[in-house]
Amino acid sequence: MSGDKVVSRKNSTNLMKEKIVKYYEIVFQAGNPCDENRNFWNEFFLLRANVESLQNQFVAVSPSDLPTVKVNVNDLFARCTDQLSDYHAIKIVNAIQTMCGLVKGAFAHSKGDYGFDVIELLMGFEQADGIMQSLMEKVHSILTSSESGVSLKNITLRFLLTIVTLTENVSQNTILEYLMIHHIFEALLAMLSDSSLRADHGNDTVLLLMLLVQYRKYESTNPYIVSLSILDSDIALNGLSQIIALSLIGHNRHYKDKISQHKPSGLMSTFTSMVGSMFSSDETVKVKFKPDIPLLLALYESVHLNRNFVLALTTSHAAPNLGSSSSLADDTEEPVTPAVPRASEVPVSKTELLDQPTNLLATFLEYTSVIAHDVRDEVNFNVCRLCFIILTCVSEDQYANSLMHDSNINFRVPIHKLPMRHRKLPVETTPPSTPLAYSALELQVEFIVSHMMKQMPADLYILSLGIIHRLLVYQKKSRVRLVYPWKSLWSALTSLVKYMLSNETSLLKMCNIFIIAQKVVNIFNMFITYGDTFLATPNSYDELYYELIRTHAVYDNLYTFALRYSTSSEWKDDSARLIHSLGNIRAVVNHFRPKVDSWAKVNHLSSLTEEQVLEVVRSNYDSLTLKLHDTLDHYERYSEKPKEANFFIQMVRSLVKDVREKVVLSKLEQASLLKEFSTIS
Repeated sequence: MSGDKVVSRKNSTNLMKEKIVKYYEIVFQAGNPCDENRNFWNEFFLLRANVESLQNQFVAVSPSDLPTVKVNVNDLFARCTDQLSDYHAIKIVNAIQTMCGLVKGAFAHSKGDYGFDVIELLMGFEQADGIMQSLMEKVHSILTSSESGVSLKNITLRFLLTIVTLTENVSQNTILEYLMIHHIFEALLAMLSDSSLRADHGNDTVLLLMLLVQYRKYESTNPYIVSLSILDSDIALNGLSQIIALSLIGHNRHYKDKISQHKPSGLMSTFTSMVGSMFSSDETVKVKFKPDIPLLLALYESVHLNRNFVLALTTSHAAPNLGSSSSLADDTEEPVTPAVPRASEVPVSKTELLDQPTNLLATFLEYTSVIAHDVRDEVNFNVCRLCFIILTCVSEDQYANSLMHDSNINFRVPIHKLPMRHRKLPVETTPPSTPLAYSALELQVEFIVSHMMKQMPADLYILSLGIIHRLLVYQKKSRVRLVYPWKSLWSALTSLVKYMLSNETSLLKMCNIFIIAQKVVNIFNMFITYGDTFLATPNSYDELYYELIRTHAVYDNLYTFALRYSTSSEWKDDSARLIHSLGNIRAVVNHFRPKVDSWAKVNHLSSLTEEQVLEVVRSNYDSLTLKLHDTLDHYERYSEKPKEANFFIQMVRSLVKDVREKVVLSKLEQASLLKEFSTIS
């Protein structure tokens, strides 16, 4: 008996699907659909939409039949828009899904021509502006109305994401021009500002906003960019910050949990791990997770465009709302998941978040230390690059720097380090409580020492050294004396130079190592020339000179390297700049080395201790002559265009492609909708 009921339900479903398909066939024929059935449209919107079948109808239409079909398609799209103000929620849902099928079918039929022909086919060009204005007003109402339930808001956001991702190149999607004219920024802002809406729809709202920001951003005035850049609502900015922070915290927690699973426990497992590492070519435990690119883009655009966001970025906050922040359904029976699901499914405990005060920047620094581990992977490389660009923007902001360097604002930021053969990682302890500038420098030092590989990530090194330089410039100009173990930075920079010199032939075929070398030298010049204004103690200045004397051979070799290419047509200018910038380092070495050797000879010593060398340095400062480099404390401010424009275009295209695969409207969770709408009269 129960089996008969199952069969009956299946047959009923098939009949419903077949009926709506028949109605689609009538729409795509010449003539008025109401000629044979006056209730055609009432019945049409009560039937469950079949997006895939509707798309197939477009595919089957021949070019010669388009003028005939266009009349009914225009009528259908206009009627769908009208249905959004209907009292019957099921009709609204079916209308939204029908419009999804129409726009996807029309764009697929256009075969790469995303101009006005598509708009003419969907709405008719003369009526398009009025229809889109009405549509966006009704979308705004659905997204902001308390009477619209979670599921209705979900499919509305899904519909908007469908529109935005119709073309891989967002700027070629001319239908978005109407979303610029009749923009819905205020509706998205309202969803970010409301904690309950943010919990249910935060991720998809941010995703939609970021995609809209990309539309013709280099070619014309984009109202979403303008609105985001002048946004000063603390509630909305903090809401955006919490959505991003929650995702990054989840990733960090996922990483730490995976790492803890690989830690040896007990004598036998420790021995097994030790023996295994002797024969393994890769000692690194790689934790794979998919980066949350939409939220990282949101962080970038917010930091890049809106100075007011710095406060939300650097201010301590309570535990983020841990509710689901999503709107797109997956294939499971879980309530909802985001359009691009968060990679980490590990729940973050409220206790953990409350125990450790943090802010978005602290969380982001930890996240960057994880994502930077495996830059051999193209996706991770691009995400690491995005993270370093974000840090570049942050390190240029005066207010952000003042908060990052404030000795009274401290956080415990774990900077996760890669195990490598030439070093042993210390036993994991609670990280010290330090200003965020300390953690930012530690992150860059760790990146420098752990990425000296055959395929050198030159672009990342340039960004990393640029971040260090910007932080030092702020410290010099503001006379901030950050307590930091500068020896670790100096040692890392010297190791980088030594590595490049050892592999100059192969590296020069891939990248311009002169630029990287000059950035390293300029950082040293900052310490030599202005160190007395920002180093915490006089001993730090002495230790700088000791390190330069101790590693003089590396910089002698760097000078020789630059001289060797000074006559090369390809590297002539770069080598000349490097030779010029090495002047002060060579002056320090040439001044102190003879005095150290003389002191050792007088005292009949074959080698000197560090303290003895430091004593010679302290007693011979007066006779040292250095050159002042005027531009040391200046840098070229970050500009997305032209240097990074292509990078972001490609990243957005990849994101659009990914989102398009995830936005599956035909698998809408009917049970959830029916349960919700059953309470609506």
